[in-house]
Amino acid sequence: MLNLGSLSIPLLYSIFEKKFHFIQYFKSASYSILLVAFPFLIWDAWFTSIGVWGFNSDYHLSFLIFKMPIEEWLFFLCIPYACLFTYEVIGYYFPNFKISRLWTAWVSGVLIILTSSLLLYHFGKWYTTINFMFFILLMGYGLRYHLETLRRYLPVFSIILVPFFIVNGVLTGGFTEAPVVFYDDSENMGFRLFTIPFEDAFYAFNLLFSVQLLFNFFKRKYHA
Repeated sequence: MLNLGSLSIPLLYSIFEKKFHFIQYFKSASYSILLVAFPFLIWDAWFTSIGVWGFNSDYHLSFLIFKMPIEEWLFFLCIPYACLFTYEVIGYYFPNFKISRLWTAWVSGVLIILTSSLLLYHFGKWYTTINFMFFILLMGYGLRYHLETLRRYLPVFSIILVPFFIVNGVLTGGFTEAPVVFYDDSENMGFRLFTIPFEDAFYAFNLLFSVQLLFNFFKRKYHA
């Protein structure tokens, strides 16, 4: 339900809104989402198999693929599409919604230093280690080669984090008797924002910014 709810409004708007008409980029969106989903699903299946996280059978369908419910697979399709749509529609209607190059470099640098420090302190905890290593590499790559995209993406991502924390709060037990997704806290920092592991915000950035970079590539290729 959360996946379909997150997807429904962006998808309907993509189809029926004629001015922006995001559906024209459906091919580019599909390619970018699927290409990023593949390694993230491998990562997800691996972490599920070794118990870094798991899924409460009381809250999902019984159909599993590699021990993951179908809802988890849909997550990597529905949520990236909704967030990709959000970024593109904000850019279309508010083209000046961005931060300066200096602020982009400063914010990115602080985040890299923060995650590097936390990585060194918590190295060996699977979720923290893999997640922060990915983030540091991705953010460094973005600063070096996609500064203009980061200028726009960082403020939009701060908006995306609001519904992300609401949805993730539901999944991690903030509004239910038991969590839908549970974590082995020995494999993360053990610090939570409400009921959400601190690392989840960086995981979201890794997933969504990767999709955005690929979408930009395919958009230039097919719609230049």
